[in-house]
Amino acid sequence: MTNPHIIVQSEHLSKPASKWLAERCELVVCNHDSPGFLEAISNAVGLVVRTYTIVDEKLLDTAPNLKVIGRAGTGLDNIDLDECRKRNIQVVYTPDANTQAVVEYVITLLTNSLRPRAILTSSVDNNDWKYLRAQTCAIRQLSDLTLGILGLGRIGKRLAEVSKAIGCKVIYNDLIDIPSDKCFGAEPVSLEQLFSDADILSVHIDGRAGNAKCISEALINLMKEDVVFINTSRGFVVDTQCLADFLRDHPQALALIDVHEPEPFGSDYPLLGLPNAKLYPHLASRTEAAMENMSWVVRDVIAVLEGTKPQNPAPLG
Repeated sequence: MTNPHIIVQSEHLSKPASKWLAERCELVVCNHDSPGFLEAISNAVGLVVRTYTIVDEKLLDTAPNLKVIGRAGTGLDNIDLDECRKRNIQVVYTPDANTQAVVEYVITLLTNSLRPRAILTSSVDNNDWKYLRAQTCAIRQLSDLTLGILGLGRIGKRLAEVSKAIGCKVIYNDLIDIPSDKCFGAEPVSLEQLFSDADILSVHIDGRAGNAKCISEALINLMKEDVVFINTSRGFVVDTQCLADFLRDHPQALALIDVHEPEPFGSDYPLLGLPNAKLYPHLASRTEAAMENMSWVVRDVIAVLEGTKPQNPAPLG
């Protein structure tokens, strides 16, 4: 571009991606919660965001020159796509950037929770050795369990593939019909059967407004008393109070929760302090590879400004 355009970066990008972008525009790095953010975007033609920049009507009103918004990530629920469509603003994103990272994280949470370990920090005698081995034995192993996946998108499919390879029976529920050859051996079931039959239930649905608290009291109460419930999608899709009540009533159940509503949560968060609720600070996509992959949304941002076709345009409206 002969005349550099102003692009605002409101959240973290990898150094190589940010440097690459700065070589092709006038890059303004200004965090979304900084006092000068709205002023920074007032003249911008591009905006690059991650998870916590809320692109709504109010923000768009302060940025009349915007032509493109790059979402360095997979979810689009923090961007009002309808408003962007009305204003002829192109949105681009990285739909497959963190698939492997999230799947590895889910498997890590599972193996950590199901396999007790005794870590040796010094030598032990024969009696202690025998005692530790006798006391350290997993009650369940993955190959004996049924994994239920709510949402068989990119991440859900990859999780199904990996879990089948481990030996799990895999069932799923999704809003759309998926050809059997695209399911990696996962079997479709009703929503109710998914919740009642799964030994492990992993949530991978998107952040559309209609999914708010879709994991309701009725569904939660169908779960097995010793279920392992995992959410790495969006916090608001779960009725957190009902999940907390279920965990209190079923001490053998376990919830592994990586996403929350709100983030960060306060002292009144219903899951806080429950011994069978393990809470994590939104870490599923936190690998260097995934962060790098997401950061390169900047290529599509520049493509739009140069009038060429982006690789990953978001569906508008």
